[in-house]
Amino acid sequence: MVVGQKIIFLDIDGTLTEAGSNDPPQSALQAIARAREEGHFVFLCTGRNYDMLRPLLRYGFDGFIASSGGYIECLGRVIYDCPMTEAQRQSAMGILKKNGIFRTVECRDGTYADESLKAYLRDHAGEAGNSELLRWREQIEEVLNIRPMREYKGQPVYKIVFISPTREQFSEPRKVLEADFAFCMHEENQGGYINGEVVNRKFDKGKAVQRVCRCLNIPACDSVAIGDSMNDREMLEAAGLGICMENGNRELKKIADDICPSVWKDGIRSAFTKHQLIHW
Repeated sequence: MVVGQKIIFLDIDGTLTEAGSNDPPQSALQAIARAREEGHFVFLCTGRNYDMLRPLLRYGFDGFIASSGGYIECLGRVIYDCPMTEAQRQSAMGILKKNGIFRTVECRDGTYADESLKAYLRDHAGEAGNSELLRWREQIEEVLNIRPMREYKGQPVYKIVFISPTREQFSEPRKVLEADFAFCMHEENQGGYINGEVVNRKFDKGKAVQRVCRCLNIPACDSVAIGDSMNDREMLEAAGLGICMENGNRELKKIADDICPSVWKDGIRSAFTKHQLIHW
């Protein structure tokens, strides 16, 4: 082991790149390359599935944690692979649809979204926030290759991202699913809808950090995690040093050990330099 060697875990959207983008700033790419040259391991740790994170692998990483911890590769080897069981998949998909909740299912090699979401948003475009959400959905569907639900053929699912028009509509699904699944709830929006993630209780980003550390035989206290949203909470708590982006969630900032500049102000390079992960 290199003296002072660390494992660095980087979220993607809002941390390594702007949300929905596959283009990290040059300063981040230079910092990552330099950190690896100095003997550190650098991993992506993201809610994205493998298909959505794949464009970023060309920049050079030692591995990745996909689907919020449901699928992990370390130095080219799969060390964890935990999709929903068929019973879990059918239960989650069915109860969400029954309650009028829009679903985006994430498989290993594809992502599929209910087409009815965009129709709903267009019909309610005058309500606060809906037009903005529609533009965002159309952008990420194109950039991240999200396909219509009619093309989904029952492949194993690692995670479901949902948008519920009201909080009440999510009440029954929460009760039905909470034994098997945790819910990462994002902030309620002005339009009244809520969005979040349905994630298997067997894994999260924090458990994934621990799995990678064991694989590399490096203690978790020698790891660094950088993220921006509440689905990064467990990752920051598991790592020896947890850093939140300045553009990140205000609640995440409260539990972070440090805050670095925003993604568009060279935050990754700043954090690497400040904590002596790289030396120029």
